[in-house]
Amino acid sequence: MFELSFIWAGIIAFAVLTYVILDGFDLGVGILFPFAEGEREKATMMNSIAPIWDGNETWLVMGGGGLFAVFPLAYAVIMPALYIPITIMLLALIFRGVAFEYRWRTERWKPVWDAAFFGGSIVAAFMQGISLGALVQGIEVADRAYAGGWWDWLSLFSVLTGLAVIVGYALLGATWIILKTEGSLQRQMQGYAWWLAAGTLGFVGFVSILTPFQDPIYFQRWFNLPGSIFSVLMPGAVLAAAWALFAGLNAGKDAQPFLAALCLFILCFIGIGISFYPNMVPPSLTIAEAAAPDESLWFALVGTLVLVPMILAYTAYTYWVFRGKVDPEEGYH
Repeated sequence: MFELSFIWAGIIAFAVLTYVILDGFDLGVGILFPFAEGEREKATMMNSIAPIWDGNETWLVMGGGGLFAVFPLAYAVIMPALYIPITIMLLALIFRGVAFEYRWRTERWKPVWDAAFFGGSIVAAFMQGISLGALVQGIEVADRAYAGGWWDWLSLFSVLTGLAVIVGYALLGATWIILKTEGSLQRQMQGYAWWLAAGTLGFVGFVSILTPFQDPIYFQRWFNLPGSIFSVLMPGAVLAAAWALFAGLNAGKDAQPFLAALCLFILCFIGIGISFYPNMVPPSLTIAEAAAPDESLWFALVGTLVLVPMILAYTAYTYWVFRGKVDPEEGYH
C-alpha cells in the first residue's frame, strides 16, 4: 500500500544522513584543530573547510524544518525530550561559526576564537551523539505528548554514544585533511586517523552490542527473520569498510580512507534505521502516526522535489570548484 508518510521518512532520513557525513568531517576538523603543530597548519585545516562548512549545515535546517512540517507530532515529542542537548548544540554551532570569521581579523584574540572553534566543534558533536543515544533508548510518550523528565536524555548509554560521535567525527576530519593536504600535516593526520579508526570501530562494536538491550523490540528486529539476515550482512559490510580504511591508510592513499570512513557512517546509519523502523520516535510512535495529513505532505513534497535537486546540484558544484589540495599560501583569509 502506498504511504506518503514513508516517502517523507526517507527524505528526512536522507537529509539527516547527508548532514552527518558532510558536517561530520568539518566538525571533525574542528575537534583536531588544537593538535595542529603550528599556525600555518591550523590555517590550512580551517581553509580546507571554509568554502563549504556553512553549506553543509543546510541539511540540518532541512532535516529539522522537514520534521516540523511533515511529522509535527514527532517534532512535538522529540523537542521537549531533547530540548537541552539540542539548544546546547545550536549554541555551539553559533560560536563555531563566529570563530570562522573573527580569528582572521585579530591577533590578540585569536587564541579565544581558536578555542571557540574547537569547543564549538566538540560540544556540537557530543550533543548530537547524546541526542542519538537518547532516541535509541526510547522516548516516553503518553496521550500523544512527551511524558518523561527534563534529564531523561542523560544516561551512561547516551554519554557513550556522544563520545562515539566525537571519535567518529574526528576520524572523518582526519581523513578529510589527508584528502585535502600534503606534507607534514597530511602525515600527522595519517597517524591520527589510524588510532581514530580503531577507536571508532571499538565504539561501533560496543554500542551495537548494547543497543538491543535498550528495548526488547530491538532484539526482535535484529534476531528474528528477516532482521537476522541484516545481523549477518551488516557486520560483514562494516568489516569490509574497515579493511578499506586501514588499507588506504597503510598504503598512503589520499581519497580511499575518507571514502571508507564515510561508508562506515552510512552503514551505522542504516543499522539505526533497521532498529527504528517502522517507528519515528522509538519505542511506540510510528511513522504513520506522527505524520501530518496527506494534503500537507503532498504540498510540502512538491516544493521539496524542486528544492532538493537544486541544493544537491549547488553542493556538488561547490565541492567541484574547491576540489584538489589546499594551498597553504592561499585560503579563506
